[in-house]
Amino acid sequence: MFARNVSVHLKYNMLSEYGHVFESKILPLLRKQKGFRDEITFARPGGVDVMAISLWDNKADAEAYNTNTYPEVLKAFEKVVDGSPKVETCEVISSTSHKLTYPVHA
Repeated sequence: MFARNVSVHLKYNMLSEYGHVFESKILPLLRKQKGFRDEITFARPGGVDVMAISLWDNKADAEAYNTNTYPEVLKAFEKVVDGSPKVETCEVISSTSHKLTYPVHA
């Protein structure tokens, strides 16, 4: 499994609008993506910093999303996000919510 960690800084008082845009525009896009598994978004109540972690079957699916759909996501969020989001990627080592299988290395 592969993860994309996206950190964004919101414009003042835009947390509620961020949530609305995510639910109405972004989540439907994510659900159509090959390999998409889950999305977890974190923010402090009334805060301006958001961290979103999306989980993917593999790196190739996450990269395809990044190339083909993520520009549309950025455009949908441009009225609520201040500056450019920071994106980091990594392999998922463990998850209590997802069954993971790992290849055996000799």
